Amino acid sequence: MTDALKLAVVGHTNVGKTSLLRTLTRDVGFGEVSHRPSTTRHVEGARLSVDGEPLLELYDTPGLEDAIALRDFLDGLERPGERLDGPEKLRRFLDGSEARGRFEQEAKVLRQLLASDAGLYVIDAREPVLAKYRDELAVLAACARPLLPVLNFVASPQHREEQWREALSRLGLHALVRFDSVAPPLDGERRLYESLALLLERARPQLDRLVADHEAQAVARREAGARLIAELLVDVAACRQLVPAGDAAVRAATETLRNQVRQREDSCVKALLSLYAFRKDDARAADLPLMDGRWGDDLFNPETLRQLGIRLSGGVAAGAAAGAGIDLLVGGLTLGAATALGAIAGGAWQTVGHYGQRLLGKLKGSRELSVDDGVLRLLALRQRQLLAALQTRGHAAVEAIHLQSPEDKQWREGKLPEALRKARAHPEWSSLNGKRRAEKTERQEAVAQLAIQLLEP
Repeated sequence: MTDALKLAVVGHTNVGKTSLLRTLTRDVGFGEVSHRPSTTRHVEGARLSVDGEPLLELYDTPGLEDAIALRDFLDGLERPGERLDGPEKLRRFLDGSEARGRFEQEAKVLRQLLASDAGLYVIDAREPVLAKYRDELAVLAACARPLLPVLNFVASPQHREEQWREALSRLGLHALVRFDSVAPPLDGERRLYESLALLLERARPQLDRLVADHEAQAVARREAGARLIAELLVDVAACRQLVPAGDAAVRAATETLRNQVRQREDSCVKALLSLYAFRKDDARAADLPLMDGRWGDDLFNPETLRQLGIRLSGGVAAGAAAGAGIDLLVGGLTLGAATALGAIAGGAWQTVGHYGQRLLGKLKGSRELSVDDGVLRLLALRQRQLLAALQTRGHAAVEAIHLQSPEDKQWREGKLPEALRKARAHPEWSSLNGKRRAEKTERQEAVAQLAIQLLEP
């Protein structure tokens, strides 16, 4: 087992060092992120492991506050006739009283960098290139450790990336990486670790393992997120509630159903946030603009007929094959409904199961309430967009997630997936029907199929 690679995260005050650590560790609670200067006053560490083996140790350091004065002080440490190299000059400084007083913060940074294998020099790319930053780099270079500049906040339209690139190249720092800690690119960590590997060739195997593990976890999170959304959609599609006759009863049941769907969506949002290690307040499911709940006779679609005995009862099968429109509330019973009723009356409850109760309820004038296809489309659109947003959201972000109007044409206008059509005929698949959800193989297969489709572009 090799020793973990040690990295010191250094830079000026308030450039996003702690923010970078939060994003790399996927820990929204790491350190303190604030617009106030000098938020970090001590060295704080975090460890990244793969399969229980520590591969990388990251150390958050205080901001360098007065590098100009420190550089002048270091230049004055040489005695007549001496020519000290950078590490020797720093050791003399760190052994002196100034390191425990005037330059205490800077001393903490330098001690950590000297104890590390390399440093990440974090830059707020929105800031102009000032003389103090050149002095910071000169002081840090005295540690004789590889430095990788990290351009932070490059997603901002106010960034000065080109000016920074030119300034760093003049100082001999040609290897750098763009990494916005608030909105990191999907391949941001790969680029960062690959750039580090160029500076630390011996650490390449550890960094390659980190990259591979990071990407495998990203795929697993995305697939798990799609399954959470698929579970939501199947739950809502399969929801069917029998409502007594009368407008008042229908209105009350409609409002209850709307609230159930809202709560179910909210629980999906919370599960997605937890999956990506965000807080529950980072995003909220807005009130879902449900259309009026629909009640119809979807009970008698082909899938339902199969459930009512299509494979066992020739009469029901014949009715389905003939394409008979079955509506128990208009014009009496058609062939398929009458056959199904006959099966119930004949005692074939094992075949009909709970569908018998639904059918008898409809004969008594009750109606079934279900969720409209348009609502399913809206749920899919919103949750797919949230999943995409979480993949590119840094754990240093402090603003709530705001979802734009999705432009997914397939889910807006295309045919709904077969798994949702099938779910319509299986109310036992839904946890919203007031009974314990049946975890059948057929339901699990439908969820798995739908999850794959949700990941399609």
